[in-house]
Amino acid sequence: MIHAVIFDMDGLLLDTERILVDCWQQAAAQMGFPLTREHALHIRSLAGEYAGPYLQSQLGPDFDYPAVRAKRKELMEERLKQEGLVPKPGGKELLTWLRQAGYKTAVATATDPERAKRYLEQVGLLPLLDRVICATMVPHGKPMPDVYQFACQELGEDPAHCLALEDSPNGVLSAWRAGCRVIMVPDLTLPDPETASLLWATADNLTKVPALLQKKEEKL
Repeated sequence: MIHAVIFDMDGLLLDTERILVDCWQQAAAQMGFPLTREHALHIRSLAGEYAGPYLQSQLGPDFDYPAVRAKRKELMEERLKQEGLVPKPGGKELLTWLRQAGYKTAVATATDPERAKRYLEQVGLLPLLDRVICATMVPHGKPMPDVYQFACQELGEDPAHCLALEDSPNGVLSAWRAGCRVIMVPDLTLPDPETASLLWATADNLTKVPALLQKKEEKL
């Protein structure tokens, strides 16, 4: 049985992944690097220790990952001030339903603790979460399993009894490596065959998760 549900944040609870992709491209272009949309999609939820070498392999050893990332964060903050944070449809309702049904809940995100809690507070989701776990709290970020393992530990649950909700391949791989069951709720891309092989199920959106979870649990 599932005792806890762990959420990714960007692209899953918040409609921020599209902005991240745009800002990665814009930041790189301002610094003279031809970072494409495909490059930006590839590094969704990917920890800097892996994203930096990947982008250098694609764009050359002179690619300054820390500098471009800092510019990306600056540009993103500007965009969010202009557009506001937009929660994904059904997120608040899902978290409310999970709490009422007795499930523990957490977020496992690559975003730092200050911004993660600030974003979740702004859209009214923070009070519905038992824990907010960030990659900065563990040795390695996604796609390594550390952040999900720590989230399970903090919730007091075995990963086998935890469900992860993810929108990106790197996030799916992280949760799967930790031993969680994974439902993908695609955002910018659909799961490729390799990612699909790791999934417990796929949901079109967050509103479909309660019925899907109940149906899958009946078979456990």
